[in-house]
Amino acid sequence: MIRIDNLTKSFGPFTAVDGLSFSVAPGEVLGFLGPNGAGKSTTMKMITGFLAPTLGKVTVFDHDATEQPLQAKQLIGYLPEGAPSYGDMTVRQFLHFIGQVRGFRGAPLRERIQHVEDTLQLGAVADQTIETLSKGFKRRVGLAQAIIHDPKVLILDEPTDGLDPNQKQEVRNLIANLSKDKIVIISTHILEEVTAVCTRAIIIAAGKILADGTPQELEARSRYHGAVSMVLQSADNAESELVKLPEVASVEADQDRLVVFPRAGQSLFVPVNELIQKFGWQVEELHVERGRLDEVFRTITREVA
Repeated sequence: MIRIDNLTKSFGPFTAVDGLSFSVAPGEVLGFLGPNGAGKSTTMKMITGFLAPTLGKVTVFDHDATEQPLQAKQLIGYLPEGAPSYGDMTVRQFLHFIGQVRGFRGAPLRERIQHVEDTLQLGAVADQTIETLSKGFKRRVGLAQAIIHDPKVLILDEPTDGLDPNQKQEVRNLIANLSKDKIVIISTHILEEVTAVCTRAIIIAAGKILADGTPQELEARSRYHGAVSMVLQSADNAESELVKLPEVASVEADQDRLVVFPRAGQSLFVPVNELIQKFGWQVEELHVERGRLDEVFRTITREVA
């Protein structure tokens, strides 16, 4: 696994990463979530050996990333933010170069290039120079070089940044397929990325871990967890009747939508549904909320702002 112990990085008087400790096991997709400037990219660079920590240690499958950097880096595929590459090379030339750097030659190299071209659907642009590609294809090339050596660990910094909705879904599907036998760490500030692909999320701000859990566990920390959201037709008495229910803590109106919040430990669906039947309200929409990750994110990170 990857183990991070008291990881700290300072730039002069500024501490970008402040004593992070966590571990990640194979099969996990860890979302590293935080506002801009939280320390996400700096942490990624220290895990990959691109930056040396000021304090602390990174261990990648029993290899100390500082004392055994080559052994650790052989196990890691890294997509930096922006997916830097050599623009004057064609896609195939670039992948050939990266494959050679990773130690492949001859038939095994050709097989790895063909595999990543097929996986990321790069065949149509394989002979184009990278500088002529769209941002979406450049991102795919970045992913291709990260997985060409079939690494045990995949570090992806903002993997879907700038992609259109279809391209984002393709990348998410790829991550889901790759994660079956790998450690995948995704740095992102896009909340939907976490719920779409991650099995676990860490929220950081000001270089510190503020929360660590599954997306469902983090959503459960939201005030909206278990709330009933409903849109009714011509039910002028709905808000006053709903607030009378003993299970209800409060009711908030948002234009034509009512959000009914439960008291601690209470379930609202049955009593709310019984009230709907009693008064014959016409329901356009009704659902129980899992919780809102964006609200949890804002609440947690605001405390250290």
